[in-house]
Amino acid sequence: MCDTLIALPSFTAQNNLIFAKNSDREPNEAQALVHIPRKQHTASTLQCTYIEVPQVQESYEVILSKPFQMWGAEMGINEYGVVIGNEAVFTRAKIKKNNSGLTGMDLLRLALERSKTAREAISQITALLEKFGQNASGGYENKAFFYHNSFIISDTDQAYILETAGKSWALKKIKAAGSISNGLQIGSDYDEIHLAEEKLDFPFNLFPKPQPFSFREHFSDFLYTKVGNAKKRQSCSYGLLQKDKGGLTVEKAMAILKTHEAPDPDFNPNKASTASLCMHATGLTNPSTTTGSMVAEVRKNKPSTVWLTGTSMPCISVFIPFFMGTKTLTEFTQPGASPDSSLWWQAELLHRWICEDYQVRKRDIQNDLLTLQQSFLKQEASLMSAGANLSELDIFSNECLLKVMQFYEKWSENINLYQP
Repeated sequence: MCDTLIALPSFTAQNNLIFAKNSDREPNEAQALVHIPRKQHTASTLQCTYIEVPQVQESYEVILSKPFQMWGAEMGINEYGVVIGNEAVFTRAKIKKNNSGLTGMDLLRLALERSKTAREAISQITALLEKFGQNASGGYENKAFFYHNSFIISDTDQAYILETAGKSWALKKIKAAGSISNGLQIGSDYDEIHLAEEKLDFPFNLFPKPQPFSFREHFSDFLYTKVGNAKKRQSCSYGLLQKDKGGLTVEKAMAILKTHEAPDPDFNPNKASTASLCMHATGLTNPSTTTGSMVAEVRKNKPSTVWLTGTSMPCISVFIPFFMGTKTLTEFTQPGASPDSSLWWQAELLHRWICEDYQVRKRDIQNDLLTLQQSFLKQEASLMSAGANLSELDIFSNECLLKVMQFYEKWSENINLYQP
């Protein structure tokens, strides 16, 4: 389960595009932050998560937030300001489940590494989809978890929703702002559509093609889309966006990603459902946790700022600023399959402890969280106003990362204060 939202420059306070996404995955699936420079390639093929694809001569610089064990990424941005986030969608298009295709995360990363505009990214994804399909498990411990994908794809000027079912797809341009969740939403209002010959799962014979043709009505799987509360979450994220029409800021986008199904004083993560944007896993019917979050402010004539948590549960996380052309993530410790010294796992141990008595323990650390976040936002705004160079932005980003690591070290040590 995931949620992605976008606001074009006309919709935001600073007239910059703002993208935001929560990546919801299995609770033990750590999310890695990687910064890959522009590269020249001599190899003829590239190994993705399950299959090889032809390699290109040159790939572009990217910053990604990705499941630690996968090649592909849940969300990211490239040096040209192309930003993409993907969602699992559940359709009636039959999946062979033999890992002979690309994951949605593979498609996302390939498009970012090979595209200078949103339209180029769309062309990359649809061409790869046509050639390789998406018969690929998206699960971590649950290897039987297969799904199709939808995307928000944007650059500095334009944004699109691309929804897929097998090798079929529908495209809709976003006029001012939009959001997607884990369900198809493009009906008959598509701008472009491609229908392949898809074999449909039972009960295909009970659902004739709608007239006029609706991508959503023809392909949607009712059960998984319903259980995942996709419609409710998409309505929530879009409604919160609309409240800030013309005045959306990065800080407000962060707040949207922190939203729970219940007001904060009443929220209990141990009783959470799939209706929250900030998701907390509770079991079989709610197996996903928000394992990473991203907010990007994409600027035309100044460096874009990529705010990443690198941790789970944005409600108790700090968004850290990163920038293209810097080296902050060069020596960054990537997480593994079990607790280690990485930012993700250090935060995870503290977050799980907080969730044992959420309202009390969250209140204890909230001041530190807010102080850090506000100082980062204020310093970033000042640097942008002053026209800071990449060296200054690199120093700033490194300082922010260090302060967040120190925050988790401090509070992890203080856990003993609460033990009987």
